[in-house]
Amino acid sequence: MNIRFYNARILTMKDGCNLLEGELWTQNEKIAYVGPAKEAGEIKWDREIDCGGNVLMPGFKNAHTHSGMTAMRSFADDMPLQEWLNTKIFPLEAKMTEQDNYDLTQLAILEYLTGGVTSIFDMYLSPKDIAQACIDMGMRCVLVSGLNKFGPSVEEMENRYLKLNNMHPLISYRMGVHAEYTCEKALLEEVSALIHKHKAPLFAHMSETKLETDECVERYGMTPPQFFDSLGLFDFGGGAYHCVYFTEEDMDLFAKKGLHVVTNPGSNTKLASGIAPIGRFLEKGINVAIGTDGPSSNNCLDMFREMFLVTGLAKLLQKDASAVDAYEVLKMAIVNGAHAMGLADADVLEEGKLADIIMIDLHQPNMQPLNNIAKNIVYSGSKQNVKMTMINGQILYENGEFLNGVDAEKIYAKANEIIARLSAQ
Repeated sequence: MNIRFYNARILTMKDGCNLLEGELWTQNEKIAYVGPAKEAGEIKWDREIDCGGNVLMPGFKNAHTHSGMTAMRSFADDMPLQEWLNTKIFPLEAKMTEQDNYDLTQLAILEYLTGGVTSIFDMYLSPKDIAQACIDMGMRCVLVSGLNKFGPSVEEMENRYLKLNNMHPLISYRMGVHAEYTCEKALLEEVSALIHKHKAPLFAHMSETKLETDECVERYGMTPPQFFDSLGLFDFGGGAYHCVYFTEEDMDLFAKKGLHVVTNPGSNTKLASGIAPIGRFLEKGINVAIGTDGPSSNNCLDMFREMFLVTGLAKLLQKDASAVDAYEVLKMAIVNGAHAMGLADADVLEEGKLADIIMIDLHQPNMQPLNNIAKNIVYSGSKQNVKMTMINGQILYENGEFLNGVDAEKIYAKANEIIARLSAQ
């Protein structure tokens, strides 16, 4: 499709958070033009959309999530992480089918679309079913393995790496493990051999809680980042999720190796895990992205809330109201996330990049006055301001309606049916 957006404020994110006024054109899955209004020549438009002065910007990149956990939203709350995992989450997950994972991922995708999320970095059960749900609903997804001592095998992870990276243009796959505390050393050594074979980056949950970090030091005399590095697991890049209890040495390691940090402030706050030292990461030049974590630990998949928490918690931690500026946070949620996920073609709005675009409605009281639009998005913006979500040149959500051919009410009903069955077993 050829779509012309005009009368727009455009936040390209290419040169910081400056806005330009003009037009953006898309042709099929790519951006064809960004700039001042001009004649279209012989282009025939399928749609011409008057933006009414609203903002066009790249979509948010949810750089860490577990979409299929939507069934467990508000199912097991107000518990410490290890108790929550071992007594509530792991037993329920053991009963889930591949079809459950597909259906529950669909529910998460609806939520992503309403919040302007155009790409997800998803670690969960049966990745092929996550991939299929994303393909069927038009979501861009980078899958990451959650391999641990319960499965899958290293051989299966390699098989998925080879197959899923060639499945569909919307789908890619990264190698990963769940965490140090769910993987024996021998298993991690096997994983290291595999990533060296493919020269592939690796991602994992890391240093999420003090207990996790202390127990790793007790076992190996090293923090989780240092232990992973000692096994060669970061020899080809990658990164980690949470990173709350990083030492200065851990940060220096990540900076030296160009590794990515994905912070999850909503989940870490709700589970009382702690506050990640975002200001220090930035000072050391580490690429910091943002994720929601799963909808059972957060409990919502809302990047607006995460952005506010990133900057708000950093200010509290550092006792400095100027810490972690809103412009930097917006970059984390969009550009940095794309780079962490390997989506170099979806980081900014410019000709030739992927048409993963959202429209922010400025004609809402929480966005007025227009003193600073970019900071409004971080400090006062919310999902109610997402007027449109486009992925790969297809408008999937617009003016409160889903346009990707699904029946939202049926998806809601299916999710309720699944959790009723699982909790009754």
